[in-house]
Amino acid sequence: VLRCLGIPTRVITNFNSAHDKNLNLSIDKYIDVSGNNLHLSEDSVWNFHVWNECWFIRRDLGSFYDGWQVLDATPQEKSKGIYQCGPASTKAIKEGDVNLDYDSPFVFAAVNADCVTWIRYSKKRKERVYSDTRKIGKFISTKAVGTNSRVDVTANYKYPEVKEIPFKISYSQYKNYLMDDRKILVTAV
Repeated sequence: VLRCLGIPTRVITNFNSAHDKNLNLSIDKYIDVSGNNLHLSEDSVWNFHVWNECWFIRRDLGSFYDGWQVLDATPQEKSKGIYQCGPASTKAIKEGDVNLDYDSPFVFAAVNADCVTWIRYSKKRKERVYSDTRKIGKFISTKAVGTNSRVDVTANYKYPEVKEIPFKISYSQYKNYLMDDRKILVTAV
């Protein structure tokens, strides 16, 4: 329909799509001390989810948020009392501007939530035991114009994940670093 009105529109697929039911920007899993799932959260991770992007000028949010906007024709949650999602600016999602209207926090979580596992000791005491910051929002894609090729648009939604570089240093190098720190401290005093 939007294309018929002359509004640029494309379909987006998000793999490992988070469904953050309580809007806390994380997908929470609760286990007991034996490792059994407690089913206390309605959050979930879907293999994929599909929505539309449309190109809008955002006079309501400011020109920084012009460009591609997320519209979900199959919303699973109510927003302001009705089943709707968007238009959420992809720039707002990428920048983490989750305080804007139009379901920005929900879409941000869909592509960038942390998966957190908690041990629940009692109703009042829980402990975070695991957090995966890289699982959600993989291979966010659209179809290329004029071909059946996939175009990766992940960079429109999130910054690249930082890769951890494992390294080892010898004890003598570590000791030298400590000595350098001590020299800096003595010089500063």
